[in-house]
Amino acid sequence: MATQELCRVVSNVEVGSGLFALTMEAPVLCAQAQPGQFVHITCGEGNLLRRPISICNVAQENMTIVFQVKGDGTAWLSKRRTGDTLDVLGTLGHGFRMEELGDHPVFIGGGIGVPPMLMTMRKAKENGAEPEAILGFRNKNAVILEDDFRALGETHVCTDDGSYGLPGFVTDVLKLHMQTATSVCACGPKPMLKAIAQIAEEQGIPCQVSMEERMGCGIGACLVCACELKLREGEQGVRYGHVCKDGPVFDSKEVVW
Repeated sequence: MATQELCRVVSNVEVGSGLFALTMEAPVLCAQAQPGQFVHITCGEGNLLRRPISICNVAQENMTIVFQVKGDGTAWLSKRRTGDTLDVLGTLGHGFRMEELGDHPVFIGGGIGVPPMLMTMRKAKENGAEPEAILGFRNKNAVILEDDFRALGETHVCTDDGSYGLPGFVTDVLKLHMQTATSVCACGPKPMLKAIAQIAEEQGIPCQVSMEERMGCGIGACLVCACELKLREGEQGVRYGHVCKDGPVFDSKEVVW
């Protein structure tokens, strides 16, 4: 069951162009948060729908989210200051299955898909794994959380235009590191996830993907975030799952790309 909690804003800092890291006091939500889950936040009285935002990190009773300003709701959220109160529903969705990662998981994030991988990588390290991260961004100005990932393990940063780190895409880097990977976890644009899933399948490596879809209710009632999934072995056709309730994390072999 989702929990509604009124959370006090601790800090809200712009970490990139239109990108904000907001930390809030959320003792109840922090106690139940799992890597890969998200929260649903009310963003102003005039915005009827809550905004779904992935959990970036949890430290004791403080929860951090990182979001990009895309519309009125996130613009409102970007203006919150220390001491303001947020109406938060969570924690929602099924996260990454940590018990399936093995000794050397590789965590891949693309753009705003980078933040949820931080908590996932931290939890893997706490569980005794030696994690590795591959982070992809459009350009140098879009790079976020690099130091946080490097504190947890080997981290590779690449940019589409080559303005920072390695030039090219996360898939280019992944191909160079698949020999030692025991699993792959990824979050980002669907074309990126599709390419990662193909590489992992060719190498016989388990792959979990966090899907990004528009959401309305966040609890599986409005059906906005439906995604095509494969039927069980031997069955024909497709079935439909909901990213908010059945995901956002799926086995990559389960998704109809």
